[in-house]
Amino acid sequence: MTKTVIAKGKKRTETTVTLKPPNSPTSILGCWVINHTHQAKKVGKFIEVTGKFDVNVWYSHQEHSKTSVFTESIPYKDRIRLHYRDEPTSGHEEVIVDVVQHPNCTEAIISECGEKFCITIERELMAEVVGETKVCITVHPQSFEEEWKFSDESSSHEQGHGPGREQAQVRGNEQGQGQNHKSPNESSSF
Repeated sequence: MTKTVIAKGKKRTETTVTLKPPNSPTSILGCWVINHTHQAKKVGKFIEVTGKFDVNVWYSHQEHSKTSVFTESIPYKDRIRLHYRDEPTSGHEEVIVDVVQHPNCTEAIISECGEKFCITIERELMAEVVGETKVCITVHPQSFEEEWKFSDESSSHEQGHGPGREQAQVRGNEQGQGQNHKSPNESSSF
C-alpha cells in the first residue's frame, strides 16, 4: 500500500463577463486580473473549484477628458471531471488543485450600447486526487515510461490531450543482490 495520485483532471475555461462602470466609457486603456483565490473539494467523480478574482479596467470617459479604474470581484465555480487510474483502497483522499493559467484578460471591448465593458477571461486548472492504493512494480532493463492519458476539458473548445505521467524509480544491482549498486536504466511504472 502506498499513497499516490489515483485520479487527474484538467479544465480550461474561457468566459465573458459584462461590467457596468459608473461613467460611460469612451475607450479602454488597459485591463488586468488580480487577486485570484480558490478552494476545492471532491464531489463524486468531479473536483468542484470555487474561486474569485478581481477585474480592473482602466478607461477614459467624458470624451477622453478623464480616466478612471473600475474594479469588480468576479466569483466562479468550475467542475473538473476526474479520470481515474486506480480506484482508492481507503476512504481518505487528498485533493490538490494547481493553477496552470491564472485568470487572464484576453479581450476587453466596450459593448454596443456604449455603457458596459465585455471582458473575456481565460483560466486553466489541474486537479489531482491522492489516495492509498496497491502498487505493482516492474523492473525494466531499459528506460521505460508509461503514459497516463486523460482528456483536457474546455468550456470554450477542446484542445488536445495532456499526458500525465507518474514514475517510480526502482534501484538495485544487475545481479539482483540486495546491495546498493544503482542502475539508472531500471525503473518502474504504475
